[in-house]
Amino acid sequence: MSEIPVSGDVKHTLVDTSALPTSFPTHMHETEFWEWLGRAVATYGFLEEVLGKAIFAFSGARTYPEAELPQAMKAWQTLLERAVSETLNPLIGIYASAVKENPKATIPDFDELVSHLREAAKLRNVICHGSWQPPNSAGASVPLYVAKNGLAIFETPIDIDYLKQLQSHVAKLAAAVVSSVTYMGWNFPGTTGHSAK
Repeated sequence: MSEIPVSGDVKHTLVDTSALPTSFPTHMHETEFWEWLGRAVATYGFLEEVLGKAIFAFSGARTYPEAELPQAMKAWQTLLERAVSETLNPLIGIYASAVKENPKATIPDFDELVSHLREAAKLRNVICHGSWQPPNSAGASVPLYVAKNGLAIFETPIDIDYLKQLQSHVAKLAAAVVSSVTYMGWNFPGTTGHSAK
Protein backbone atom coordinates (compact mmCIF):
# COMPACT_ATOMS: atom_id res chain seq x y z
CA MET A 1 0.00 0.00 0.00
CA SER A 2 1.17 3.50 -0.65
CA GLU A 3 0.39 6.45 1.56
CA ILE A 4 -1.30 9.56 0.33
CA PRO A 5 -0.04 12.57 2.23
CA VAL A 6 -2.79 14.63 3.80
CA SER A 7 -2.92 17.34 6.35
CA GLY A 8 -3.70 16.39 9.94
CA ASP A 9 -3.39 13.02 11.64
CA VAL A 10 -5.22 10.95 8.98
CA LYS A 11 -3.13 8.84 6.59
CA HIS A 12 -4.89 7.50 3.53
CA THR A 13 -3.47 4.43 1.81
CA LEU A 14 -4.10 2.78 -1.53
CA VAL A 15 -3.58 -0.81 -2.63
CA ASP A 16 -0.40 -1.17 -4.67
CA THR A 17 -1.89 -3.17 -7.53
CA SER A 18 1.55 -3.73 -9.06
CA ALA A 19 2.44 -5.92 -6.06
CA LEU A 20 -0.62 -8.17 -6.33
CA PRO A 21 -0.06 -11.79 -7.39
CA THR A 22 -0.93 -12.69 -10.98
CA SER A 23 -4.62 -13.61 -11.24
CA PHE A 24 -5.41 -12.07 -7.84
CA PRO A 25 -7.78 -12.88 -6.11
CA THR A 26 -8.03 -16.25 -7.85
CA HIS A 27 -4.34 -17.10 -7.62
CA MET A 28 -4.57 -19.67 -4.79
CA HIS A 29 -6.75 -22.19 -6.62
CA GLU A 30 -5.82 -24.56 -9.41
CA THR A 31 -6.73 -23.46 -12.93
CA GLU A 32 -8.88 -26.58 -13.27
CA PHE A 33 -10.93 -25.48 -10.26
CA TRP A 34 -11.83 -22.23 -12.03
CA GLU A 35 -12.54 -24.09 -15.26
CA TRP A 36 -15.08 -26.33 -13.57
CA LEU A 37 -16.57 -23.49 -11.57
CA GLY A 38 -17.06 -21.62 -14.85
CA ARG A 39 -18.60 -24.68 -16.47
CA ALA A 40 -21.02 -25.09 -13.54
CA VAL A 41 -22.02 -21.42 -13.70
CA ALA A 42 -22.51 -21.64 -17.49
CA THR A 43 -24.63 -24.77 -17.09
CA TYR A 44 -26.90 -22.96 -14.64
CA GLY A 45 -27.24 -20.21 -17.26
CA PHE A 46 -28.14 -22.84 -19.85
CA LEU A 47 -30.76 -24.31 -17.51
CA GLU A 48 -32.33 -20.86 -17.18
CA GLU A 49 -32.42 -20.52 -20.99
CA VAL A 50 -33.99 -23.97 -21.36
CA LEU A 51 -36.64 -23.18 -18.74
CA GLY A 52 -37.52 -19.97 -20.60
CA LYS A 53 -37.99 -21.89 -23.85
CA ALA A 54 -40.04 -24.58 -22.12
CA ILE A 55 -42.27 -21.87 -20.65
CA PHE A 56 -42.76 -20.56 -24.19
CA ALA A 57 -43.66 -24.05 -25.44
CA PHE A 58 -46.15 -24.96 -22.73
CA SER A 59 -47.80 -21.55 -22.43
CA GLY A 60 -47.98 -21.09 -26.22
CA ALA A 61 -49.64 -24.45 -26.80
CA ARG A 62 -52.75 -23.57 -24.83
CA THR A 63 -56.07 -22.79 -26.50
CA TYR A 64 -58.52 -20.07 -25.49
CA PRO A 65 -62.06 -19.12 -26.47
CA GLU A 66 -61.95 -16.39 -29.10
CA ALA A 67 -63.42 -13.79 -26.74
CA GLU A 68 -60.49 -14.31 -24.32
CA LEU A 69 -57.74 -14.08 -26.96
CA PRO A 70 -56.84 -10.37 -26.60
CA GLN A 71 -56.48 -10.64 -22.83
CA ALA A 72 -54.64 -13.99 -23.15
CA MET A 73 -52.19 -12.53 -25.68
CA LYS A 74 -51.42 -9.61 -23.39
CA ALA A 75 -50.87 -11.94 -20.43
CA TRP A 76 -48.70 -14.22 -22.60
CA GLN A 77 -46.49 -11.31 -23.64
CA THR A 78 -45.93 -10.43 -19.98
CA LEU A 79 -45.20 -14.08 -19.18
CA LEU A 80 -42.65 -14.35 -21.99
CA GLU A 81 -40.92 -11.15 -20.84
CA ARG A 82 -40.52 -12.77 -17.42
CA ALA A 83 -39.32 -16.02 -19.02
CA VAL A 84 -36.32 -14.23 -20.52
CA SER A 85 -35.51 -11.96 -17.60
CA GLU A 86 -36.09 -13.90 -14.37
CA THR A 87 -33.49 -15.88 -12.45
CA LEU A 88 -33.62 -19.60 -11.74
CA ASN A 89 -36.00 -19.80 -8.76
CA PRO A 90 -38.77 -17.70 -10.30
CA LEU A 91 -38.31 -19.50 -13.63
CA ILE A 92 -38.90 -22.86 -11.98
CA GLY A 93 -42.19 -21.59 -10.56
CA ILE A 94 -43.28 -20.11 -13.91
CA TYR A 95 -42.33 -23.34 -15.70
CA ALA A 96 -44.24 -25.49 -13.19
CA SER A 97 -47.32 -23.27 -13.59
CA ALA A 98 -47.09 -23.28 -17.40
CA VAL A 99 -47.03 -27.07 -17.45
CA LYS A 100 -49.83 -27.48 -14.91
CA GLU A 101 -52.02 -24.89 -16.63
CA ASN A 102 -51.72 -26.64 -19.99
CA PRO A 103 -54.50 -29.24 -20.09
CA LYS A 104 -52.56 -31.32 -22.66
CA ALA A 105 -49.49 -31.69 -20.40
CA THR A 106 -49.07 -35.20 -19.07
CA ILE A 107 -45.42 -35.32 -17.98
CA PRO A 108 -44.52 -38.42 -15.94
CA ASP A 109 -42.96 -37.64 -12.55
CA PHE A 110 -43.27 -33.90 -13.18
CA ASP A 111 -43.49 -32.97 -9.49
CA GLU A 112 -40.29 -34.91 -8.88
CA LEU A 113 -38.54 -32.97 -11.67
CA VAL A 114 -39.67 -29.68 -10.15
CA SER A 115 -38.42 -30.83 -6.76
CA HIS A 116 -34.99 -31.64 -8.24
CA LEU A 117 -34.90 -28.26 -9.99
CA ARG A 118 -35.66 -26.49 -6.70
CA GLU A 119 -32.89 -28.42 -4.93
CA ALA A 120 -30.38 -27.47 -7.63
CA ALA A 121 -31.52 -23.85 -7.42
CA LYS A 122 -30.44 -23.74 -3.76
CA LEU A 123 -26.82 -24.08 -4.90
CA ARG A 124 -27.06 -21.69 -7.84
CA ASN A 125 -26.51 -18.47 -5.88
CA VAL A 126 -23.71 -20.03 -3.84
CA ILE A 127 -21.90 -21.14 -6.99
CA CYS A 128 -22.55 -17.95 -8.94
CA HIS A 129 -22.19 -15.34 -6.19
CA GLY A 130 -19.99 -16.86 -3.49
CA SER A 131 -16.61 -15.34 -2.67
CA TRP A 132 -14.20 -18.26 -2.89
CA GLN A 133 -11.94 -18.59 0.12
CA PRO A 134 -8.40 -20.03 -0.01
CA PRO A 135 -8.44 -23.79 -0.63
CA ASN A 136 -7.58 -26.28 2.09
CA SER A 137 -4.79 -28.85 1.72
CA ALA A 138 -7.10 -31.06 -0.37
CA GLY A 139 -7.88 -28.21 -2.79
CA ALA A 140 -11.43 -27.66 -1.51
CA SER A 141 -12.75 -24.17 -0.92
CA VAL A 142 -15.72 -22.93 1.10
CA PRO A 143 -17.41 -20.05 -0.70
CA LEU A 144 -18.38 -17.16 1.53
CA TYR A 145 -22.11 -16.93 0.97
CA VAL A 146 -24.95 -15.98 3.27
CA ALA A 147 -28.55 -16.34 2.07
CA LYS A 148 -30.79 -13.27 2.05
CA ASN A 149 -32.53 -14.31 5.24
CA GLY A 150 -29.15 -14.41 6.99
CA LEU A 151 -29.90 -17.83 8.44
CA ALA A 152 -28.23 -20.07 5.86
CA ILE A 153 -24.45 -19.79 5.82
CA PHE A 154 -22.85 -22.15 3.31
CA GLU A 155 -20.21 -24.34 4.96
CA THR A 156 -19.53 -27.21 2.56
CA PRO A 157 -16.01 -27.38 1.10
CA ILE A 158 -16.19 -27.58 -2.69
CA ASP A 159 -13.49 -29.18 -4.82
CA ILE A 160 -13.09 -29.99 -8.51
CA ASP A 161 -14.94 -33.33 -8.24
CA TYR A 162 -17.87 -31.59 -6.53
CA LEU A 163 -18.01 -29.01 -9.35
CA LYS A 164 -17.85 -31.72 -12.03
CA GLN A 165 -20.72 -33.64 -10.41
CA LEU A 166 -22.76 -30.47 -10.00
CA GLN A 167 -22.22 -29.42 -13.61
CA SER A 168 -23.28 -32.89 -14.82
CA HIS A 169 -26.35 -32.92 -12.57
CA VAL A 170 -27.54 -29.49 -13.73
CA ALA A 171 -26.95 -30.49 -17.38
CA LYS A 172 -29.14 -33.56 -16.84
CA LEU A 173 -31.85 -31.39 -15.30
CA ALA A 174 -31.73 -29.14 -18.37
CA ALA A 175 -32.10 -32.24 -20.57
CA ALA A 176 -35.11 -33.33 -18.48
CA VAL A 177 -36.74 -29.94 -19.04
CA VAL A 178 -36.15 -30.29 -22.80
CA SER A 179 -37.60 -33.82 -22.62
CA SER A 180 -40.72 -32.49 -20.89
CA VAL A 181 -41.41 -30.55 -24.09
CA THR A 182 -40.41 -33.23 -26.60
CA TYR A 183 -42.41 -35.83 -24.63
CA MET A 184 -45.48 -33.89 -25.76
CA GLY A 185 -44.46 -34.50 -29.39
CA TRP A 186 -43.38 -30.89 -29.88
CA ASN A 187 -40.09 -29.58 -31.21
CA PHE A 188 -38.13 -27.88 -28.49
CA PRO A 189 -37.99 -24.13 -29.31
CA GLY A 190 -34.84 -23.38 -31.26
CA THR A 191 -34.35 -26.95 -32.52
CA THR A 192 -35.44 -28.64 -35.71
CA GLY A 193 -36.28 -32.03 -34.27
CA HIS A 194 -37.58 -33.75 -31.19
CA SER A 195 -34.26 -33.66 -29.36
CA ALA A 196 -31.80 -30.94 -28.41
CA LYS A 197 -28.42 -31.17 -30.10
